[in-house]
Amino acid sequence: MNLLKTISKISFIFFILNSYSMQEIKSNGLHKDVTKRYYLTLNQKPQSSFISEALKKSGPAVVTIETQTKILAKEYNLFNNGLMFDPYFDQFFKIPRLNKTTQRIERGQGSGVIFSTNGLVLTNAHVVEKTDKVVVGLTDGRRVNAKVIGLDTITDIAVIKLDDSDSWPTAILGDSDTLSVGDWAIAVGNPYGLENTVTLGIISNLNRNVSQLGISDKRVNLIQTDAAINPGNSGGPLLNSKGEVIGINTLVRSGPGAGLGFAIPINKVKEISNQLIKSGKAIHPMIGINLSSIPPELNNTINNGAYIVYVIPEGPASKAGLKSKDIIISINKKAISSPQDVINEINKNGINKSLRITFLRSKDIKSILVKPIDINKILL
Repeated sequence: MNLLKTISKISFIFFILNSYSMQEIKSNGLHKDVTKRYYLTLNQKPQSSFISEALKKSGPAVVTIETQTKILAKEYNLFNNGLMFDPYFDQFFKIPRLNKTTQRIERGQGSGVIFSTNGLVLTNAHVVEKTDKVVVGLTDGRRVNAKVIGLDTITDIAVIKLDDSDSWPTAILGDSDTLSVGDWAIAVGNPYGLENTVTLGIISNLNRNVSQLGISDKRVNLIQTDAAINPGNSGGPLLNSKGEVIGINTLVRSGPGAGLGFAIPINKVKEISNQLIKSGKAIHPMIGINLSSIPPELNNTINNGAYIVYVIPEGPASKAGLKSKDIIISINKKAISSPQDVINEINKNGINKSLRITFLRSKDIKSILVKPIDINKILL
């Protein structure tokens, strides 16, 4: 009974306060304005986020890539066929047949993005390398066979082409040179086979050297992001807030430092993909040296440059006279401050002409001409 009385008193107080507030609003001529605003608020459509707007532009062009690879294996019988000829004996003891070849299909999955109306798709080289069949799944339910136009394992970039002649959604390729640390990053792909998965993060670093990640067989600087990139995201696009492709997702760090994702800058992708479309392969100029920053013990002698750790025998640098412990200080009269500067100048120079390398050996400054060659000639 006391509880009912208390509730009644509280309700009466709220009624008085509400009546007083409405009288005050009416007396100040605000009643119509408040009612109008209240009506507009109820009928106002919620604004979509920049993420959904970005996905409207490029989302339909994101595809699932399914691969099939035939794996052949030979099985051997422990006994000579003449001695062990009873097939039931083999089956009972599960003894493999002599020289019997078995075949199984290994399946893989990744992501990609259509960037051309004639059905060209960007993805990672490791997604489609050494595959016998490639099937592409679109967001609208279509499934289309595709063939590999070209792939480059050095940068982990591949271009595939859809077999059918149809109308394809395309994504807009942006400009990775305009990116800044702190910009939004939207990763799109199909991790673990879960189609159309979207994660959000920021750009954490613009020039992460793959050697810092313990990768020695690649030659590309990566965009680092905290947007979740999981297995199956490989080959999918990294978008900016405008929905433009700024990178191709390539790997995620596991173990210590897990949660970091990496993507190949789209400007590098454009450069390599143009070569793949034209000739099926990409050229990577090199002179045959391994470099590092200036060792601490030499800081009193020189601060800027690239220290030669190793020279590949019979390579262009070796033939020109460069040796380990030499320090490159300029290329084509441009000062060198880090190993990356050397790589950039060699890439810019190409393989068709020589470049002038100035270096420090002991206390002597020397200069030589070196003509780069395609890295694949040395790898082969």
